[in-house]
Amino acid sequence: QVQLVESGGGLVQPGGSLRLSCAASGFTFSSYAMSWYRQAPGKRRELVATITTGNNENYADSVKGRFTISRDNVKNTVYLQMNSLKPEDTAVYYCNAVYAYWGQGIRVTVSS
Repeated sequence: QVQLVESGGGLVQPGGSLRLSCAASGFTFSSYAMSWYRQAPGKRRELVATITTGNNENYADSVKGRFTISRDNVKNTVYLQMNSLKPEDTAVYYCNAVYAYWGQGIRVTVSS
């Protein structure tokens, strides 16, 4: 049974940091590129960051220099380190095995 389980979300003040984790099971994690998406209220889901099987990283312009995606193929986990958070980063964040599987999403709220 394939599972992608996100954790680490919550409420944080502007300028703060959070680290999201996504634990994968039920498929060969190391064979998939992994992405984080987000969907803000009333907006379309957007791609935030991708890490390939070779550890190449790509980011949306809106998060470059603030967010870092990484993966641990031993723990079958992908991470999203989010620094210098802004209110506009408020969204539900989703983990994605590219072209394949989705997590259930986790809420991040940036507010004072």
